[in-house]
Amino acid sequence: MSKVKYYYDSETLSYRRIEQKKGRKFGIAALGVIGSFLAGFVLLLIYLNIPQLETPKEKAYKRELENMQLQYDLMNQRLKRDEVILKEIAERDDNIYRLYFGANPIPEELRNAGFGGVNRYKNLEGFNNSDIIIKSSERIDKLTKQIVVQSKSLDEIATLAEQKEELLATIPAIQPIRNSDLRRMASGYGWRSDPFTKARKFHYGMDFSANTGTPIYASGNGVVTRADANSTGYGRHIRIDHGFNYVSLYAHLSKYNVKKGQTVKRGDVIGYVGSTGRSVAPHLHYEIFKDGERINPRNFYYGSLTSEEFSEMLKASNLINETLD
Repeated sequence: MSKVKYYYDSETLSYRRIEQKKGRKFGIAALGVIGSFLAGFVLLLIYLNIPQLETPKEKAYKRELENMQLQYDLMNQRLKRDEVILKEIAERDDNIYRLYFGANPIPEELRNAGFGGVNRYKNLEGFNNSDIIIKSSERIDKLTKQIVVQSKSLDEIATLAEQKEELLATIPAIQPIRNSDLRRMASGYGWRSDPFTKARKFHYGMDFSANTGTPIYASGNGVVTRADANSTGYGRHIRIDHGFNYVSLYAHLSKYNVKKGQTVKRGDVIGYVGSTGRSVAPHLHYEIFKDGERINPRNFYYGSLTSEEFSEMLKASNLINETLD
């Protein structure tokens, strides 16, 4: 029961009951509603701006998702690395091994053929991360198929190699500077910065930075066709004809260890590193010619480098840097 309030009327010298107006009651009610709304709005803002508390289960799910993302990134990096390595093997297989033995290159459409017909990945659809899972599965399946194709090709090459030992001995198949003597791989085959003009220029060989006097080795059996300084820019240089339309060139030597007309074998010391000709520092500039055209020498080191050393050499030779000649 609500309390009744009175006031003292001095004119009548008596107490009178206080009557509340209807409008006042409505105003008080309206203020109460508005106040409740404002309080709720303020609490909502506070709630939205305060970091939400995670339950132990939510924290575990979050950690699991982060770990899955990390594992996916690592797998993606490994796939990229394996794809690059397989591409290099395929390039050597088509342009070197199969060419050596008169075998036709494997058609590009066979190497990169997909999987036609039914949808192989239908069971992977309908999930939050279906696109990522399907793309990764496609890359793995494609890589697996390419490996099978390449494996069969190498088996064929191995059979041909047994019949052509002489050809294998003549091919320039080792690095002309030992890894232990290298200061660094200075520059590879491709567009590079010229050290004299600073302009972009195509570099047709590989530069091996080493101390003056470092031994240079014949990369395959053959006959020395030149040992002179009569070619512009090369300084003292040597050319070896390996037969089968292969020629190797070694430039900027400090001195020779062979002479024109001499027969050499793979691994023989033919000269020593120098900086003669158009050169800014001691190094060996090395080129390979096939049918009169200069080709990338990096695919010809299978006889002296491990797979790890070849990967490191490949990485260094791809750097867009300045040449030494």
